[in-house]
Amino acid sequence: MSLFSFLGAVEIGLIYALVALGVFLSFRILNFPDLTVDGSFPLGGAVVAALIIAGVNPLLATLAAILAGALAGLVTAWLNVRFNILHLLASILTMIALYSINLRIMGAPNLPLLNQPSVIDYFAWASPLIQATGLPLKATLKVLALAVIVALVWLALTRFLTSEFGLAMRATGANARMARAQGVSTSLHIYVGMALSNALIALAGALFAQTAGFADANGGTGTIVSGLAAVILGETLFRTRSILIMLLSCVVGAIIYRIAIALALNSSGLGLKSSDINLVTAVLVGLALMLPSVRNPLKSMFRRSA
Repeated sequence: MSLFSFLGAVEIGLIYALVALGVFLSFRILNFPDLTVDGSFPLGGAVVAALIIAGVNPLLATLAAILAGALAGLVTAWLNVRFNILHLLASILTMIALYSINLRIMGAPNLPLLNQPSVIDYFAWASPLIQATGLPLKATLKVLALAVIVALVWLALTRFLTSEFGLAMRATGANARMARAQGVSTSLHIYVGMALSNALIALAGALFAQTAGFADANGGTGTIVSGLAAVILGETLFRTRSILIMLLSCVVGAIIYRIAIALALNSSGLGLKSSDINLVTAVLVGLALMLPSVRNPLKSMFRRSA
């Protein structure tokens, strides 16, 4: 795999690390299976693309995309909490509606962002340092910018989940009935958690649109699978109860997952094509799910003999 391919895989991995963090919030913290992901990811891209083309500052456009994602998460939570609609069905309804909303926002199935300003421009100060290393300027600058953003989100999310409000949110996902008995407003924490989850995913969609140079209404297909794969892979590699390391494992899992896909697709011996990405994804997710059970094959043997 070439250096450009490697940097590209890391770039996509950092973007999907935000997706993994959002999925971790909904699936692991709140125990809320959320398929809104496939709609909120392209929603972030649609909002940021439409606003940047309209002349809005890319930073403000990205913040607007985050707010749009939070609103999508609130709609899913509202359908579930207010009307007792099953979480999966509530998220599917929101996801389906978002497809039409994204088309409305963009006015077309696809919006190009070539030669448009982006949040990456705010990191132009690092260009001389990158040039001194001899690394490809544009690709490395994107990786650096995304790494800083992901690191800030990781630290902020760690601080939030270890706060009193965050602990109550974790209690809501672990045992909602017990949390209510302790005076925790579980409905409020579901609303906040789902809004925060989809805000992170919309941020990932906004960053993807700005780094890739386009926004696509169909860009969210399979996002939930990628997010879950990153979370599962990270949990397999890092066995811990520390929320700091658990969140870090999502980031590492997303990067390793994307590098593994790039290696598979760039391996001439395997004969894979870009159209085989779904097959590669399924195999990698399956392996990630199998790893915990085969990690120590002697353990089950010792249990049977005891």
